[in-house]
Amino acid sequence: MTPSTNPNPSSASAAWSDSALSTSVLRPSVMQLTLKDRAALFSAYIPAFKDGGMFSMTSREYSLGDELYVLLTLPEDPQRYAIAGIVAWITPANTASGRAQGVGIRFPSDANSANVKRKIEALLGPLLMSERPNQTL
Repeated sequence: MTPSTNPNPSSASAAWSDSALSTSVLRPSVMQLTLKDRAALFSAYIPAFKDGGMFSMTSREYSLGDELYVLLTLPEDPQRYAIAGIVAWITPANTASGRAQGVGIRFPSDANSANVKRKIEALLGPLLMSERPNQTL
């Protein structure tokens, strides 16, 4: 008895390679965002999003709906918070308004994000009602 052999082994490996390439999954980007003081936090926080969000200056190109894992460090807090956000708006380079290029990241509706939102709003306190311009909406 002889083992069966593939008459064209290169076509089998080519088919496997094509199959492996076509099923690859894009992973969400990871972004580190460290806010050193309350002014930086005020400038980046997006209270208009129901679950909160952050603006991050970046020249990297993103599309609306892209998933981002944000490693967020708040002022006066040594802990880093991991948030799985979604790109909800994009500020392109050289806007007429003079705003910085970057992305607005919407926090998800989960307990972790609600905790981060509470911490941010406690840090900002009365600044939340400020008329001062910032990088957000």
